[in-house]
Amino acid sequence: MTLTYEKSGVSIAGGDQWVETIKKIMKGVPADPAVVGGIGGFSGLYRLSGTTLLAGCCDGVGTKVELARATGIFAPIGQDLVAMNVNDLVTGGARPLFFLDYIACGALNEPVFAPVVESVARACASCGCALLGGETAEMPGVYGPQTFDLAGFAVGVVDERDVIDGSSVQEGDLLVGLHSSGVHSNGYTLVREALAQSIAKGDLSRPGPVPGETLGQSLMKPTRLYVNQALSAARTGAVKAMAHITGGGMAGNVNRVLPAGLVCDVDFSSWKRPAVFDLIASCGVAEDEMRRVFNLGIGFVMITSPDSLGRLTDALKAAGENPQVIGRVVRA
Repeated sequence: MTLTYEKSGVSIAGGDQWVETIKKIMKGVPADPAVVGGIGGFSGLYRLSGTTLLAGCCDGVGTKVELARATGIFAPIGQDLVAMNVNDLVTGGARPLFFLDYIACGALNEPVFAPVVESVARACASCGCALLGGETAEMPGVYGPQTFDLAGFAVGVVDERDVIDGSSVQEGDLLVGLHSSGVHSNGYTLVREALAQSIAKGDLSRPGPVPGETLGQSLMKPTRLYVNQALSAARTGAVKAMAHITGGGMAGNVNRVLPAGLVCDVDFSSWKRPAVFDLIASCGVAEDEMRRVFNLGIGFVMITSPDSLGRLTDALKAAGENPQVIGRVVRA
């Protein structure tokens, strides 16, 4: 049987439609003149004063929390939570200022939550973002004694003159990809469906697709933080647009930062795909579904002109990255 995200219980199309519904709702609410842009971007912008804009976004780690419970590996999801927010925030050129987390649970479980919060704190510190506070809510009857969920939000700042919004992207511009650490924190409902037998058997401690790692360790690698690299790249003036590759895959995320009439043409053979994705595919997930759901090894994309490619890649290499040209912008 071919496995899909939809059959596993998550509808990408339904999510897209929900965004459109929210947009319609917002049209019926008096507009705040300080709001810059609209609903549906990686982050929202709010004019604080003059040309100073605040950027804000909110996200969670999805059903990766269930895999954390199955493996007993909890710390990585703290970094996941921060990364899912600050990586979105920085796509517009904003520097993260502070982060807050929210843990909802059936019962307080300090041995589980302490390493998660420590991971949150370390991830924030690594990208210059203050952990300002948070909330832990015990909700028995809503969550089981061992179940919980994570969410958070980040706020950043950017000068209006430095906003990266994709408006200058043209046909022929290049897609420069930064490698992911693995699955990151999207598509885990499908991952769990594909590996249901291994999870049910408690077999996540068997050798995984990467030598020296168990299957659970390969699946629980935390989402990479791209803030420092992205801000270094933005300072070169060579970046026209940036996209965090999350739910919706490469096309779903890159195309949302492109002007109307343009789409991305991705060469999926231009980088080496991490072995964990081959394992997931071997469980019955078709290639087009893999591309629609997962990052497949590229977690962040920048768009630049051919003339600026050298300037951008030099900055990224200086920041410790191994940037890869993975495609170009074409007419739809």
